[in-house]
This record gives sequence, structure tokens and C-alpha cells, in this order.
Amino acid sequence: MRVSDSAAGTPTTTTSSRWIALIVLCLGTLMIVLDTTIVNVALPSIRSDLGFSQSSLAWVVNAYLLTFGGCLLLGGRFGDLFGHRRLFLIGIGLFTVASLACGLSSSQGMLVAFRGIQGVGGAIASATSLSLTMNLFTEPQERAKAMGIFGFVASGGGAIGVLLGGVLTDLIDWHWIFLVNVPVGVVVAVLSLRLLPAGRNEDAVRQLDIAGAITVTASLMLAVFAIVGGNEHGWTSARTLGCLGAAAALLLLFLTIESRVEAPLVPLRLFRRRNIAAANTIGVLWAASMFAWFFLSSLYLQLVLGYSPLQVGLSFLPSNVIMGVLSVAVAARLVLRFGVRPPLVGGLLTAAVGLLLFARLPVEGDFLVDVLPSMLLLGIGSGIAFTPVLLSAMNDVEPQEAGIASGIVNTSFMMGGALGLAVLASVAASRTDSLQAGGDSAAAALVGGYHVAFLIGAAFAALGALGGTLLRVATFAPEAAQAHDADAEPVAAAAGASS
Repeated sequence: MRVSDSAAGTPTTTTSSRWIALIVLCLGTLMIVLDTTIVNVALPSIRSDLGFSQSSLAWVVNAYLLTFGGCLLLGGRFGDLFGHRRLFLIGIGLFTVASLACGLSSSQGMLVAFRGIQGVGGAIASATSLSLTMNLFTEPQERAKAMGIFGFVASGGGAIGVLLGGVLTDLIDWHWIFLVNVPVGVVVAVLSLRLLPAGRNEDAVRQLDIAGAITVTASLMLAVFAIVGGNEHGWTSARTLGCLGAAAALLLLFLTIESRVEAPLVPLRLFRRRNIAAANTIGVLWAASMFAWFFLSSLYLQLVLGYSPLQVGLSFLPSNVIMGVLSVAVAARLVLRFGVRPPLVGGLLTAAVGLLLFARLPVEGDFLVDVLPSMLLLGIGSGIAFTPVLLSAMNDVEPQEAGIASGIVNTSFMMGGALGLAVLASVAASRTDSLQAGGDSAAAALVGGYHVAFLIGAAFAALGALGGTLLRVATFAPEAAQAHDADAEPVAAAAGASS
């Protein structure tokens, strides 16, 4: 059942207030997405300031990934049971307080501990923000437009994080990559209380699936722990294989529990819906290919071309602009006109071509000739493809299950990104070592490693496009778009006015 605005007691019935509420949700989401990449540019400064070793420095990133990946499903389901706005506010509050503590950290232990708490808050807020967006916008043309804006924030936030991290680290201090979240978090929390519907699904079964929550959270955390440490400890080491085996065993136990309990944490029937299953598979492949873009191209610019953190961040600006324009102004219209399949497949194939061009980067590269064309293609592909991915995964679920569906989507992207990055980094390092052993220079060996990794990233994107052909076409039909063309323009105008 959908909670009505009157029951919620919040003024979300007008078109303008819904779009303002979307902006608030996007601000919260952007703040969280930024933290997956903004830290990477600042890691050298953090290491020298707090005295991290090379191995312990990884925990500044891994502590966040562990708790974020482990709590997504739990946060989404709690939102369905106890109210999406309530859980969103709890998530934003935790994230904001933890950001303040991270920014004030004066020791390694303090920073790593509060990065873990950041991950918990980020997971709760991320899992509920998408479901809130879906419940605010129920008409097809409004929903497609809203998801285009949300999709840009979710997909482009990683690249924006590289830019913002470079600016803050170069011009101020690494502490500000965390402190900048505090005023944003406060504003988001205050506006959320006024703009977001406060109601919850009164028909939801209040019995909490404790066994399911424990097993799936432990399984996801063990899987992330094994993946992020795989390159350092070896993929065939007892530590890595043991953690992966334990994660698989817990996942099987979780599935067994979910098939038997009265009120499961994750209703397994969701995966029998073709669009949900296909979209989440695409999400894993899509995230793996995007992490290849964000991280490997950043490493190439810094380690091979000698760019500063600020220059690396500015290099992503053209693709961010294109991604934003296409996500907001073009992707929704394409979905309404042609359905989800053509823009999704076309966008992913365009991104695959961009990654293929990166696979020919030279040692003495030029930004305009060798880097910018790939950046532009990846911006185009991302701007077109992300909206239909989200719509495919979320459009076929009832409002009372939007939170868990959102948690599943976010988990797919999270696990795909973590696994993809680990695999690509491992392949690149192995190829680099092989080339150096064969007598290549350090720079040539690095570039050779990146070439192989970019090729694999392009293959991930192409496989995602192939998966897109399996999506059910009926999510948005061309006839529906034509029937609503007269209404779409006022909606777009209202959205433009509010942004």
C-alpha cells in the first residue's frame, strides 16, 4: 500500500515540493556517493599526516566499504518496516556525525573506526533514498525524469568525488574531504523533516527476520573483506579462500532461512521477476566497468602523466557535464519514447567503446588526443544508461517493498564495484610485473597493465549491454509516452524551475 501524503502529514502533494524533495534526496545521496572516491585522491596526504603504513592505509577505504556493503539490505528492509523517512534521517545523522569525527581525527584508529560508522549511515541512507524517490513520483513521465536526476547523482558522484577530492586536498587540507559533509548533512536532515513523507506501511509485518539479517550482513562483510584484501594476500591464500567460503556458506544459510520464515528480510519471489534479476546482474557488470574508468584512468593521469590531484579532478569535468545533461534532459525522454532496452544497451555499448579507447593509452599521452575522447564517450554512455538500469530494477515492485529492492540494487553495484576493482587491479599489477621482468620501463609496464584492465572493463560493459536485451520491454511503452507528451512539458518545466 502507498502511504498517502495526508497520512504522512507533510506537504509533498504539489509538483514543486516533490522536485524540491528530490533535490534534498540527491544532496544526501551525493554526499554518500562522494565518499567512495573522494578519499582516494587524499590517501597520500592522510598517510604522511597520520603515519599509516602502505598496508594499513587501505583500511581508510576498506572500513567504509565493509560496513556500507554489509548493511545495505538491512537498511532497505528496515525502511520498509519502520518508515523510509525515519531510516533516511537516521542514516544521514550517523553519516554526518561520523564525518565530523573523521575530519577531526588525529590517530589511525579514530579515523578507521569512524569510517566504519560512516559506512553504516551511508548504507541506511542510500537504501532508503531511492525508495523515497520512487514513492514520491508515481506517474511514468515524472518518475523517468526524477530517476534521470537521481541516476546522474548516483553514477556521476564517483567522478565528482575525484574532482572535489583533488580541489580540497590541494587547496585546503585532507580533513576537509570529511568536514564538508557536516553542513550538507545538517541541511539535508532539516529539509527532509519538512519535505519528505513521514508515513510508513501500516500493513507491514513487524516481525523482524533476525536470523536472516545476521547471516546476510555477515556474508556480505566477509565477501567484501576477502575481495578488498585479495590482491595483497593472494587470491589463493587460506585467508582469502576461507573468507569467500564462509561468505558462500552464510549466503546459502540465508537463502534457506528466507525460504522458510513468515516475514523474510528479502522476499525471494522478487528474483523471479525478470527485470529485477536482469537489472541487478547488469548493475554488477556496469559497476565493475565504471570502477575501471574512475580508478585506472586516475592512476594513469597521476602516475604516468604526472598530474596533480587537482588536475586529475578537472580531467573528469567534461564527462561529468555531459553525464549530467544527458541524465537530466535526455535519458528520461529516451526511456519514455523507446522503453528501457534501447537506451540501456546503447549507453553501455558507448561506454564499452570509451574503455576500448583507453586500452590504447600511450606512455607519452596527450589529454586532448588520448584521454578526452574516452572521457566524453564514457560520459555519454553513463548519462544514457543509468536511468533505465534503475527503472528496470525498481519499477516492478510495490511501494512497501521499495526499500529492500533499493537495497538489492545498491548491493549489486557495491559488490560489482568492489569485485571489479579488485580483479582489474590484480590483472593490471600482474601484467605490469611481467612487463617489468621482461625489461620494460616502469612507465611502460604500468601502461601495459592498465591496457589489459581497460580491455576487461570494456568486456564487462559489453556483457552488461547483452544482459540489457533480456529486459522486459513493457516498463515504458512508446504509446504511453505519446499519450503523456502534453503533460511531460509542464513537468519538465517545473523540474527545471526547482533545480
